[in-house]
Amino acid sequence: MVTYFEASLESVSVHHVGNQSQNEFYALSNEPLTFKNEVIPQLLKQYFLKPFEKATEVYHLTHTSGDLSLNEVHHFITQAFEDKDKFHEMSEQVAKHLYNVSNHPSIKPGELYVAYFSQVQIEGNLLDAMGIFKSENKEIYLKVYPDQGGFGIDYEENAININKLDKGVLIFNIEKENGYKVVVVDHTSRGHDAAAYWKDDFLQLKIRNDSFNQTNNALGIYKNFVTQKLDDEFELSKADKIDLLNKSMKYFKEKDTFDMDEFAGEVIGNPQAIESFKNYKSQYEQEFESPIADVFEISSNAVKKQQRVYKSVLKLDRNFHIYIHGDKELIEKGFDEGKSMNYYKVYFKEEA
Repeated sequence: MVTYFEASLESVSVHHVGNQSQNEFYALSNEPLTFKNEVIPQLLKQYFLKPFEKATEVYHLTHTSGDLSLNEVHHFITQAFEDKDKFHEMSEQVAKHLYNVSNHPSIKPGELYVAYFSQVQIEGNLLDAMGIFKSENKEIYLKVYPDQGGFGIDYEENAININKLDKGVLIFNIEKENGYKVVVVDHTSRGHDAAAYWKDDFLQLKIRNDSFNQTNNALGIYKNFVTQKLDDEFELSKADKIDLLNKSMKYFKEKDTFDMDEFAGEVIGNPQAIESFKNYKSQYEQEFESPIADVFEISSNAVKKQQRVYKSVLKLDRNFHIYIHGDKELIEKGFDEGKSMNYYKVYFKEEA
């Protein structure tokens, strides 16, 4: 999705942002960084951009009112895209805005880097991009050096691991009227009470409703429908559910285009279940304000992402796992009266 082998790091400003609720403050630098050699910009480029190589979801900056000019980041970034001389001033405003939303007690203080890049590629376009990055976690590094015919050892505290970016966002200078193209990284807020502040409070992002998102949502909704909803209306074994999930994954892998009616007929089959799924999908679209078209191009990247969470394993007590990848008719479930235990009978031709 994002490549940076042609990218240049034009300018970087660094500030410190504390936690407002902990009575910490922010500190602004007077000017952008000056690089003493060519190594530092290359290291920073790796630190800032490498984590985005695997980013597949594209977002837009938004505002709840519908007026993009009220989104602070959109407003500040636009000024710098239109006039590079305003870059450092823009970085200061971004730091102040981040400080204003850093009011959850679990948010860590850290350095904020605002960077201007040229020639960063996204979806085949080479574009200028503004990057905003925050380092929250520090590490200790050991340094070994020659000393009097042998070696000495020392350490450095509060150092940054350039292979571990905590938080970052790239905002590309395209589609300004829609909130720009935006990709985001957040490795420190998973399962965290303060998880919303970077994407929701600071950036105010909404995922772009493209083929990746349509595919990802359709697979996710179907998975939840099979595993959570079907039991309310039908009596299904876990093997039956796995078979339905396998059929859906097979459909998305083999087809180039999703067609709702075709999918319902080939994968679900049962008219009552089809109607139930369509109602379930409609409820999701209304609740999350994220419509899914009845026909859309299937994204192979989204299929690969969902495949990692699609389960095809029957877990039997703590003794056995049965992986079901093919014909469900080759596995039978029964009950042994003598042992008062359930059993599965599996048919096969060859043992690998």
